[in-house]
Amino acid sequence: MNWSANNIQGSNAQDIAASIETALRNGELQEGDSLPAVRHLATQLGVNPNTVAAAYARLRDAGRLVTSGRRGTRVAGEAVLAPAAFVVPQGLRDLASGQVDPSLLPQLRASSWSKLLQVPLALGSSGELADDEELLASAHDWLASQGVPQDAVGVFSSTLDAIERALRQHTRPGDRVAVEDPCWPPLLALLRSLRLRAVPLSMDAQGLQVPAQGVLPSCAAVVITPRAHNPTGTSLRADRWRAMRRQLRACPNTLVIFNDYWGLLGSSQLVCAQALPPHWLYVMSLGKALGPEMRVCLASGAPELVDAMRAHYALGPRKVSLWLQRFAALLWRQAAKGKGRGSFLHAQTAYAARREALIAELHKQGVMVEEGADAQGLHLWMAVPDELSVVQAMASRGWAVQAGAPMALASGPAVRISLGAVERKDAKRLAADLAAALSLQARAVY
Repeated sequence: MNWSANNIQGSNAQDIAASIETALRNGELQEGDSLPAVRHLATQLGVNPNTVAAAYARLRDAGRLVTSGRRGTRVAGEAVLAPAAFVVPQGLRDLASGQVDPSLLPQLRASSWSKLLQVPLALGSSGELADDEELLASAHDWLASQGVPQDAVGVFSSTLDAIERALRQHTRPGDRVAVEDPCWPPLLALLRSLRLRAVPLSMDAQGLQVPAQGVLPSCAAVVITPRAHNPTGTSLRADRWRAMRRQLRACPNTLVIFNDYWGLLGSSQLVCAQALPPHWLYVMSLGKALGPEMRVCLASGAPELVDAMRAHYALGPRKVSLWLQRFAALLWRQAAKGKGRGSFLHAQTAYAARREALIAELHKQGVMVEEGADAQGLHLWMAVPDELSVVQAMASRGWAVQAGAPMALASGPAVRISLGAVERKDAKRLAADLAAALSLQARAVY
């Protein structure tokens, strides 16, 4: 459907774009509708064609319009897509979904339940939006141990929740956001839903590479994983972070978000804390350490940013349940002590042992996996010649592994092996099956 140029007004790019945006919001313009050609609209409005082109470019960058050759400029489709559902076929061992091993999670001792039951379900005198004091105390102790400033600390529902609220405060549709490549798929989906453009930051066996000059200044925000990167397991190297930090000195308005989702189970130093950029946010969820249903995430950063995020949160969910916060605090303190089952140290050691055992067995099979010395976490990332053939071959042997395509922006084919459902005794068979799958040659079928 063509849309009349008579409905567009304005004498500069900003006003023309705003006029089109109004039509999009009130429903006059629908998905797939055609807009006037640049020269035709410029003649109609009495402006230079470059002015109309700039207005269209502004809306195109924001994901509101698309240009497709002879079809001209049209209204884009909805940016928010339902997340891709992944179902592991019955009978396959799940090495794809990235879940933790439930047997390594802490269990609340019976003696602690009485403390949890003391949390009032009615509103207390401290105010309905106050966070749990015990959780905040653990958070401050943790941040201090990592060298992260604690001027403002907020409690949110999840990593994505905190990142989304930060980006909503700091970015506008069409802005560029730098992310690691490969990347955690939910983050890419979030950027698309906010109409932000993902800019890939290359990775290698040693982790995040220093981007070329000019990349960071073009970005409104950067999201990086300081340790146990998902999917590669690499951690941010101190020398590379210092080089990035030097570039960021020229980007005082670029927000750097550190997604330390593996933090409580991390075995390497948080190198970014030694030289934080001018504008930063540290985010750490408790899901991997305490369990996926522990929907609690901590954020620390500049007070004006964290306060704005908390105010935005108060308009919707209002707060994270005090009962859940206290539950998290009790589990946290319990798991931080000792070395036995249910402790953070035990889980950290178990995942590291699984990783080392699998890599050692792969080396015996002649499959070399290059990783940095600080590689850790739940995932092993393997470059492959053809993702589909490897995924199919592994399924035929009883393993469900994750294809790398949903995580890649520009990086090559790979598969992700998650270690939550892998025990050390499985390493030999899994390595042999991976070696066999990698030896297959993909061929065309006619």
